[in-house]
Amino acid sequence: MMLLAVSGGIDSMYLMHRAPRLFPGASFAVAHCNFGLRDAESDADEAFVRSVCAEKGLPCLVKRFDTAAYAASKGISIEMAARELRYGWFTDLCRGTAAELSGTGLSGFEAVAVAHNANDNAETLLLNLIRGCGMRGLCGMAGKGIVPGSDSVPLLRPLLGLERGEIVAWMTKEGLAWREDSSNAQSGCRRNILRNEVFPLLQQLNPSLIATLRQDMRHFAEGNAIAESYWEAFAAQSGGFAGKGVDIDVLLGFAHWKYLLWHCLEPYGFSLPTFGKLVSLLELYASEPRGSVTISGKSFESPQWILEIKKHFLKISPRPCEGR
Repeated sequence: MMLLAVSGGIDSMYLMHRAPRLFPGASFAVAHCNFGLRDAESDADEAFVRSVCAEKGLPCLVKRFDTAAYAASKGISIEMAARELRYGWFTDLCRGTAAELSGTGLSGFEAVAVAHNANDNAETLLLNLIRGCGMRGLCGMAGKGIVPGSDSVPLLRPLLGLERGEIVAWMTKEGLAWREDSSNAQSGCRRNILRNEVFPLLQQLNPSLIATLRQDMRHFAEGNAIAESYWEAFAAQSGGFAGKGVDIDVLLGFAHWKYLLWHCLEPYGFSLPTFGKLVSLLELYASEPRGSVTISGKSFESPQWILEIKKHFLKISPRPCEGR
């Protein structure tokens, strides 16, 4: 059985109505999150989704969150809090551990389907560029992945090939209803600024902007696949941080060693200035006769990790806790 994430907005309502065509032979249940951020409007969204599910004979699972309190307790934005709460609940539903399954006869789901479309993906690409990202960030969202925060729960995005205009046209033609989220019209977060202010300007320059970016993301994904193959060849030869660690001479033997080094360190949270200092040291080491530049004993720190150079190997270990 497939779990459909449905907010009541046009994209997710399209997903609900088209699910039998998108996933032939599958059965479905709907999951709706009430984040309690828009008072009566949020409750009206919930009531709308419940009523449509009742008409279609679909099980409807609803969870209410105190999103603002969660965000405050974690020190994160409302947008990030809603994301964490949403995907955490979807994971529990799929694994059959969510309290909302009690008494429904449902014991879990094979995958979660969400309604991200081509416009959402284009916005994600620009957000990644604004934040700063590697090749993977340029690829946008994938059609298939894993629910964030889970180890193995499949996440499906079957609408990435559709632009929002196509979704609006189909829903309108079929005379189907949806709910408008009033907060989408407010440029209070970066995604809404892009959607409401930046994209209209860019589309004046290129009316086919979404299609162009979708094609670009396909090219970026192909380039990333090539880069990943290059990384895998290096990882097989170097062994990574296991054992003695990364052999610096092996690393420098690769033409694009800076990319490989960045790939090695990406999960460990080293800042760009720190990474730059390490690169400068290795460039100096590589440019001089071996033995003339001492690098053993040098160390570099991230918030949680220490990278040390020991006998021409890069070793990484957790930083000791303060007070110990």
